[in-house]
Amino acid sequence: MIKNFKWTLVLVLSLFGLTATGLYQDKLFEISKNLEIFTRIYKELNSGFVDDLDPNILMKTAIDAMVNSLDPYTNYVTESQVESYRISQDDRYQGIGARVGLIDKEYTIIEPYAGGPAAESGLKAGDKIIAIDGISIKEKTIEEINTIIRGIPGTDVNLTIVKPGKKEEIIKLTRGEVNIPNVPYSGMVSPEIGYINLTTFTANASGNIKNAFKELKTKNPSMKGVILDLRQNGGGLLSEAVNICNLFLPQGEVVVTTKGKVKENDQTFKTMTAPMDLEIPVAVLIDKRSASASEIVSGVIQDMDRGVIIGQRSFGKGLVQNTKNTGYNSILKLTTSKYYIPSGRCIQGVEYENGFPKDIPDEKRSKFKTKNGRTVLDGGGVTPDVKLTPVDISELTIALLEKNMIFHFVTQYVLSNDSIEEPEKFVFDDFTAFEKFCKDKNFTYQTSIEKNLAELKNAALKSNQKEIYNSDIVNLENKIKQEKEKSWSANKKEILREIEKEIVSRYYYQSGKVRYSLQKDAEISEAVSLLTDHKKYQKILKK
Repeated sequence: MIKNFKWTLVLVLSLFGLTATGLYQDKLFEISKNLEIFTRIYKELNSGFVDDLDPNILMKTAIDAMVNSLDPYTNYVTESQVESYRISQDDRYQGIGARVGLIDKEYTIIEPYAGGPAAESGLKAGDKIIAIDGISIKEKTIEEINTIIRGIPGTDVNLTIVKPGKKEEIIKLTRGEVNIPNVPYSGMVSPEIGYINLTTFTANASGNIKNAFKELKTKNPSMKGVILDLRQNGGGLLSEAVNICNLFLPQGEVVVTTKGKVKENDQTFKTMTAPMDLEIPVAVLIDKRSASASEIVSGVIQDMDRGVIIGQRSFGKGLVQNTKNTGYNSILKLTTSKYYIPSGRCIQGVEYENGFPKDIPDEKRSKFKTKNGRTVLDGGGVTPDVKLTPVDISELTIALLEKNMIFHFVTQYVLSNDSIEEPEKFVFDDFTAFEKFCKDKNFTYQTSIEKNLAELKNAALKSNQKEIYNSDIVNLENKIKQEKEKSWSANKKEILREIEKEIVSRYYYQSGKVRYSLQKDAEISEAVSLLTDHKKYQKILKK
């Protein structure tokens, strides 16, 4: 037994690259002991469990449980998953140039990208793909289909397509390297205020912002402020976040530092080039989906008092992941360090619930100081300087979107309309037609109150008290039914906006959707108001 333990200890030392001295002794003993226990359990289960087990599935379950206990970003990628993972990490979209997915269990074009092979070949949102190169995709998973449909630029792929109201046809596409625009739109939102929308921190995001800013400034010499929209931006390349900060900060400033367990791997990133503009007022828009690189940019701008942050507290992801090859073409993606911005704070949420950072009360967050001495907080994301209440979307509208009612309705609308007005001018007001469409499709949904009532009803049945509460339950059901009927008229404007947005995207793609949304955006209006009020802007940035 002692001999076996010694060999196990030697193996552990080699695996973990450690020397058996000092504080490592206790940990090494625990590691070697638990590895031996795990191996024995795995062996006993595999050989003695009553049913036949797949060793791969058994081990994958064990590894997933281990990494899931750490944080949502540490993951094990098996050999069968590795190709899809590599594709998902590629900054370039190599394929047909369209977002595709399951709608009503059918593989459907959801959104073609402007200038991509799909759009150029006449494919539209709502077209269904039923076969690829003559092979049916009916029994394949989304991951398998995406792997097949993507490929080397310049190669051909034959898609068997069914367009709405037409027979199936084969369309030949040549795969292309489609760079999905990370700056889908930039323009003036008032005579004096420019606007730049950044959707993701992919390659050359900083260059695209710089070009957009220069074009705005050239065409509008009197421009007195710029809005950088990072809402719904989940992040991306750290280098692009640093470069974007560099556009508005002096050369040589520390932007972000990464710190982890291995001190030799800690890094400090500084602005490396001359800035684009140090004086123009800046407003950065964020929301609860602004994460990672978005939080670095907004947090740095805030820490350096270079601009005002507007919106809702950001997501709270301040972690750095690296990948390690684990043999047999598998990968471990693990968190190795945390981001720290100029004030010294870390934006990472420290607690998780269902894979998302938990909201930490301000009184439990540590205080730091910006360059001007303003108090800012760590942990759980970036808190805006100007907090705005997000616009809640009704349960009816959520259900209409989730059940693809708006998507299908707009697909029919496009068949009858070759063109529409510019996004800024387009109006759709035939709400009656949409209501009829939903009725014909037998659309139903359940509100949260209905779900709660159903639970109450079941509880009453189980307790044999149905008769006592029956009349009350029936009354509540009738009231809920009346309120649901009223909700159509109550949420008419909201639903029409969603329909208009979807229609605009079919004709003007991603940039059109942004242009349309800007016309009815209260947060944009708040940013414009602030940037045109120099005294109010400066007051926020002072201590």
